[in-house]
Amino acid sequence: MSNAELKGRLVAFARELGFDSCRITACAPPTHAEEFRDWLKEGAAGEMSYMERGEEKRRDPKKVLPGARSIIVVALNYWQGENLRRSQTAATGRIARYAWGNDYHDVIAAKLDKIDRFLREFGGEQKCYVDTGPILERDQAAQAGIGWHGKSTMLIDERLGTWFFLAEILTTLELSPDRTAQDRCGKCERCINACPTGAITAPHRLDARRCISYLTIELKGSIPVEFRSLIGDRIFGCDDCLDACPWNRFAKVSRESAFSAQRSTIGVALRDYLGLSEADFRNLFRNSPIKRIKRRGFLRNVCVAMGNVGTVEDLTALERVAADPEPLIAEHAAWAIKRIRERFGGEKAQSN
Repeated sequence: MSNAELKGRLVAFARELGFDSCRITACAPPTHAEEFRDWLKEGAAGEMSYMERGEEKRRDPKKVLPGARSIIVVALNYWQGENLRRSQTAATGRIARYAWGNDYHDVIAAKLDKIDRFLREFGGEQKCYVDTGPILERDQAAQAGIGWHGKSTMLIDERLGTWFFLAEILTTLELSPDRTAQDRCGKCERCINACPTGAITAPHRLDARRCISYLTIELKGSIPVEFRSLIGDRIFGCDDCLDACPWNRFAKVSRESAFSAQRSTIGVALRDYLGLSEADFRNLFRNSPIKRIKRRGFLRNVCVAMGNVGTVEDLTALERVAADPEPLIAEHAAWAIKRIRERFGGEKAQSN
């Protein structure tokens, strides 16, 4: 079978599995390896020390899989349409769209395993990654032609906008590379202007320490006070720079049913989340990427959101978790109580 025939069968198989794009780039060093290293040295990654591990492999993917010749990059749309209905009777929180449904790591890994088995029939050895390996995946995806680097640092595809997951398969098979995509952002800076915390410090430059997604997901400890009010009602991640991108007007609803919004992530009153025990939390989010931040991180975020959008009706629930044995939750609950009382009349605003 010729290289072109194998590539054609691979792309067709990837589409059968539900991927919206499947493209190839040569197994070569990423174009922004030096910039990534400088970004780490600046401390802009915050507490994400795991990004410092495997630096040599990130700079040379052939060290990830010796003998690798090609990198297959796949994209999977996760957009579920406009914001779904929220509670009209109580304050609710916003969860980033990528976490509305099942954990994408699990969903995509199962698909990659099938592609791995498919390629093994043709003598290929593979390594597959879903957002976890020592690969600068946006660089490799851009090289493969799955979109271009947006000024928000997100990848943009002219058909999918920004609402897609990436995954990579390194293979020892030699497959003809695809062309890169042209940068079509032009003078647009809507994503930069949309960021609530000013985390996009310049085109293509992100200070993760200011990013709401970092603050509500990656940061394990206390959220700096100066950012709490800017977080608003967001309780897991942030989509503001994605929502602002004009290319998203072309986005279509994902065909992947696993990403459909779950009842646990849409329209739940913030105060109801505060009643979750450890066991309740694990059960509610067992198939969700939210499980990653554990109960302590999630309730920390919920308390911050309640401090920003909650009312006096929420004080009873907040006072209960202000006595939580987990200090992180108790600290942020106390902050939320103070904020609500200030907003609704100081000490006169008491719980019912």
